Amino acid sequence: MSSKGKLRRALIHPNSLTMYRIAAVPGVVILCYFPNRLCLFLAAILFSAAAITDYLDGFYARQMGLESVFGKVMDPIADKLLVSSSLIMLASLGWIPAWVVCVILGREFAVSGLRSIVSEKGEDVSASWLGKYKTGFQIAAIIPLLIHFPYFGVSLHAIGMVFLWLSLVMTIWSGADYFFRFRKLLNPHG
Repeated sequence: MSSKGKLRRALIHPNSLTMYRIAAVPGVVILCYFPNRLCLFLAAILFSAAAITDYLDGFYARQMGLESVFGKVMDPIADKLLVSSSLIMLASLGWIPAWVVCVILGREFAVSGLRSIVSEKGEDVSASWLGKYKTGFQIAAIIPLLIHFPYFGVSLHAIGMVFLWLSLVMTIWSGADYFFRFRKLLNPHG
């Protein structure tokens, strides 16, 4: 394989894509410190590009047979870092209710803890379809909320808020589903 091919393979390696997502977090946060049209548009583009790597790393891991423990552990952490830091910045700007961020982050911590317990007992901890939809709605909310300003008479903030409320419903529903599915493992007497 040529050095160009090796470089391309390294750049699209699933673990590299996960690390790109983590590396994007400070960029999104810094751009949000300057809440003007240009910086927020750039933050939304950076967030979008990072969110796309979430799909690509799983796709390439399956296609290239590169599924790894690192990927299984770091992929959900990278997702949570990207989404939670963006939501925290949006709340700090006063553009979304802080309590919504608390509910979303509380669910993430609770489900992460549950997944640790479940994996120790040898059970499958893969994300459910509800969890995947939850992430999709969160991404669909964050992008227009980051852009924030109206363009061509369209209130992107209002669109983002609709998706934020939908993501809140999916967040609660998917969290309850996780605990319901694994309730027998949480029973210390069962």
